[in-house]
Amino acid sequence: MITPQNILVIRFSSLGDIVLATPLLRALRTRFPSAHIDFIVRKEYAELIKYNPNLTKCYEFDTTAGFSGLQKLKKQLRTERYDLVIDIHNSIRSRYLRIWLDAQEVVLINKRMFARIMFVKFKKNLYGDTVSVADRYIEPVTKFGVQNDGAGLELPIPDEISARAGEAIALSKINRSGSVIGLCPSARHATKCWPSERFAELGSSLIQAGETTILLFGGPSDVKKCSTIAQTIRTTSKASSIIDLSGKLSLLETAAAMKFCDVIVTNDSGLMHIAAAMKRKVVALFGSTVREFGFFPVGTENIVIERAGLYCRPCSHIGRSECPEGHFRCMKEIRVDEVKQCVRRFLGTGNN
Repeated sequence: MITPQNILVIRFSSLGDIVLATPLLRALRTRFPSAHIDFIVRKEYAELIKYNPNLTKCYEFDTTAGFSGLQKLKKQLRTERYDLVIDIHNSIRSRYLRIWLDAQEVVLINKRMFARIMFVKFKKNLYGDTVSVADRYIEPVTKFGVQNDGAGLELPIPDEISARAGEAIALSKINRSGSVIGLCPSARHATKCWPSERFAELGSSLIQAGETTILLFGGPSDVKKCSTIAQTIRTTSKASSIIDLSGKLSLLETAAAMKFCDVIVTNDSGLMHIAAAMKRKVVALFGSTVREFGFFPVGTENIVIERAGLYCRPCSHIGRSECPEGHFRCMKEIRVDEVKQCVRRFLGTGNN
């Protein structure tokens, strides 16, 4: 067996998957402290990984460059002469690259495709133990003595990025004498989203229950949803302690701003994993997806709220644009008071 000293990790996307790969990078660096360790990621997610001290180099792939861009990247990578390629994406792009790299050894993630299909299509759970995707990324390299240290996810943030996030919070005049609750109401797919009106009701209820500031997180595509939620909270709670940060921060600035939160309530989304990387207490709401797929909060205190036992669940491993059954029970049956109780439990205020 080789002792790799020139290693390439491939994971192009998406947000949560990139964050979930950070324990693998830390474990590789611990096992091979002098190795050259590179990472390939799509340009829009590079911010999450390029400051990681466990990496030697981060290659950013611009999808707008198409196949010609992939060929150019292939030529760059071939000059590095990697002895180990770890493909934790196993997509068409990653397969194309690894074929041409002539690495001494290539290892792949086990996506547990058969178990996934059986669960989604036939509702037969063959997963056995629930294993995080972060652990699944490490599985292919355990034969090299690489082990998960159990320290969870991480997102190293440069001081200047933390400072920008701090400035955004300071301008919002956050009330640090009370609790700060983060809300992440969006996700890529609609069936992973708790209804917006429930997030608004939760925010209003928490503000009315005591000195609480609400921070709303989301990307540029979430601005309309977050703006509506913020306005509803202001109207119903008759309070101004709601700060809408959607579309205003980069990914790492969002991560830095999450450090101000005592608890974060989130859908099963990329922001959920960023919250976990920031070691925030997380209340995660799961609808069409399930924990067995491996995408649950890792390495931090968390409560996952889901409607187990529904005949139609899971209907997808990544989510859908609409409920295939038309009732959306998986999310609609998660009550506001149930979520509020979990938040208050984390705040140490019981059922108040």
